[in-house]
Order: sequence, then structure tokens, then C-alpha cells
Amino acid sequence: MLTYPNIDPVAVAVGPFEVHWYGLMYLIAFVAGWWLGYIRTRRVGTQWKAAEISDLLFYFALGAILGGRIGYTLMYNFSGFLDDPVVIFRIWQGGMSYHGGMVGVFVAMWLYGRHTGRSFFQVTDYLAPLVPLGLGAGRMGNFINGELWGSPTDLPWGMVFPFVDNLPRHPSMLYEFVLEGLVFFAILWIYSSKPRPTMAVSGMYLFLYGIFRFGVEFVRVPDAHIGFLALDWVTMGHVLSFPMIVIGAAFMIYAYRRTDGKISW
Repeated sequence: MLTYPNIDPVAVAVGPFEVHWYGLMYLIAFVAGWWLGYIRTRRVGTQWKAAEISDLLFYFALGAILGGRIGYTLMYNFSGFLDDPVVIFRIWQGGMSYHGGMVGVFVAMWLYGRHTGRSFFQVTDYLAPLVPLGLGAGRMGNFINGELWGSPTDLPWGMVFPFVDNLPRHPSMLYEFVLEGLVFFAILWIYSSKPRPTMAVSGMYLFLYGIFRFGVEFVRVPDAHIGFLALDWVTMGHVLSFPMIVIGAAFMIYAYRRTDGKISW
């Protein structure tokens, strides 16, 4: 049995100025994305240039942060927003919806594609492999903040979160760090290392993330103010992830059956 290490969420404090680990995780995510994007531009035959990566990630960051925070507020904390509208700006306290962030990124990538003369899927196919390490960093931020813990377990790696109770629980944020961060990145990076039909990489991204998130939701305690939506096991995460699995599979099937020969590279 393990015990939560009770990490101080503030990484650096100088007078009234504080830098939170959660914010640093976002910085790590964007730096990792830029670095991976730069590596992809060096592949023979790629249609992307290193100078474009900074602009791409600026659009991505704007869409992810605005969409993630707005999505969390609307789907998970709307009552709190009605009580205190300023809460929407307190990102350092945690509370970012992945699914809301994804919608924000979709809008941002559509705008970026229009700006650069690329199709939406040409942009998302290039971007997708750059994202998983950032997702992993975000889950580590959840762990440091002591949020999104799992249900009770008798497995040897069960972790006691003293601020919750004395029961060993699934460290579900660490499961997501491994699955949505490390494993997800490895599969998607290898898959995208060769030219693929346009839409295929985006489809693989949606399919894999949906599978990993759907699975972890079985051992993750749902938000207390939402609870289970049905059957004592269906969570908001299940409801939002299942369409990703279906749509991702449909994108891949369509990509490989199309006959126009378009590829993303």
C-alpha cells in the first residue's frame, strides 16, 4: 500500500508571486509539443517547415486553454460558475476539461488551416502525435494537485489519499499519465512515422484516447456534484469518450477506403 506524498502545489514562491506545478505542467506540455513538431519537420518528404511550428502551437495553446476551461465550467462546475463567475479564470486551481479543450483545439486548427491554406485534417494529422506527452504532463499536474483519485482497491499499488479517507485507492491520475501520456505517445508517434492517408492519424488519435479514457473511468471516482449518470457505473467521462471511439474508427475506415490518394506527411 502506498501513501499520497502530499506535494506542495506551489513550485516556487517569491513574496506574493507563486508558480504552481499545475501551470508548469502546461509549460512542459507546450515545450514538448514544439520540440516534437520540430523533429517531425526534419523528416524527409514532410510538407511542414520548422518556422510554422510556433504559430501552430500558439493556435493550439489558445484553443486548448480556452476550450478546456470553458468546457470544464459548463460540464463539471456550472453551479460554481453561477455562484462565482471569476472562477473560470482560476486555472491554477485545476479544473480543465479534456473534451472541452479538444473542441477548442478543433476550432483553432480549423482557423489555422484557413490561414495557411491547409485542410482541417492535414493540420490535425500533423498535430496529433505532438499532443500525448502534454496530456501526460497534465495528468501529473492532477496528481500533484491531489485531484481525480480513484475508487477503493486491494491491489498492492493502491494509494491512500489522507485528505479523502484512509482507504487505499486506485491512483487513477497515474494510470492516465501512463496510458494517455506514455503509451498513447509511443503508439501514435510510431504510427505517424510513415505517410498515412489523410484523416487516418486523426482517427487513430480519437480512437486510442477514447479507449484509454473509457477504460480508466471504471476505476476513477466521478465528480461528486455529478456522480454516476446511469447504471451506477456510467460517468460523464464514459459519455464523452464513447463517441470518440466510434468517430475515430469511422475516420480510419474512411481514410483507408478513399481513392483520391491524399496523404498527410
